[in-house]
Amino acid sequence: MADGKRMNLNIPAALYRQITAHLSTAYPKEAAGLLLGTADGSSWHASRMLPLANKFAQAEQYHRYLITAEDMLEGEDHAASFGLDVVGVFHSHPDSAPEPSAYDCQHALPWYLYLIVSIAAGEPAGARAWQLREDRSDFNEAALVVAPAANA
Repeated sequence: MADGKRMNLNIPAALYRQITAHLSTAYPKEAAGLLLGTADGSSWHASRMLPLANKFAQAEQYHRYLITAEDMLEGEDHAASFGLDVVGVFHSHPDSAPEPSAYDCQHALPWYLYLIVSIAAGEPAGARAWQLREDRSDFNEAALVVAPAANA
């Protein structure tokens, strides 16, 4: 948590639908991408996403994803072109809860938020947001706010 405050991840509903569509398409394998937006204290706002191909070995993609250093550089460049930053990573957990795994904990970075979406039988089945603790021991849950369109 940042200064003892609970983090908030704010995502417009239309963007959330884009994210879940990308993740559902990859089912039963894991899929991933980057959240682009801004951070303001304990509030993080995703306004775009960059879907990425899972670079993990094919045989392991059903329970692993890999985002390469090159993917991160592409994400930084893409975000900068819109005046944004990479604020997080999203990925799916096929037929599993949207909670960080031990593998997620080992490979996460504490300065990003992680949106994990459960995909059950090819359909979104829940999502939760997380931030790795500074000491890398575990994750703290962030409040996930999926906001409807302003004129909906």
